[in-house]
Amino acid sequence: MSVTIKDVEKIAKLAKLKFTEEEKTKLQGEMNEVLGYIDTINQIPGLEDVKPLENINDTENVFREDVSEVCLTKEEALKNAPEKTENFFKVPKVLDK
Repeated sequence: MSVTIKDVEKIAKLAKLKFTEEEKTKLQGEMNEVLGYIDTINQIPGLEDVKPLENINDTENVFREDVSEVCLTKEEALKNAPEKTENFFKVPKVLDK
C-alpha cells in the first residue's frame, strides 16, 4: 500500500490542516517511508505467533484520593472573561458542524 497525494489531502482535511503542494509531497514521502518500515516488520518470520504485550511490568497506577478543595466562585472565575453569556465563558466557534 502506498500513500497518494489525494490520501494526504484527505487526512489533512479530516485534521483541519492546510499544506502547500511542497509539504504534501514531503508528507507523502514520509508516510510511505513509515509504511515501508511497517511492511518490513510484518515480513519477520513467525511474527504472527507472537502474542501482543499488554504490560511489561507489574506496576499499577496509584491515584491520589479525590479531595474537594476550595476554588473560585462562578463570579470570580468570570470576572476577567472577555465575553460571557449568563454563567458561562463565551468562546469563538471552532467547528462548522
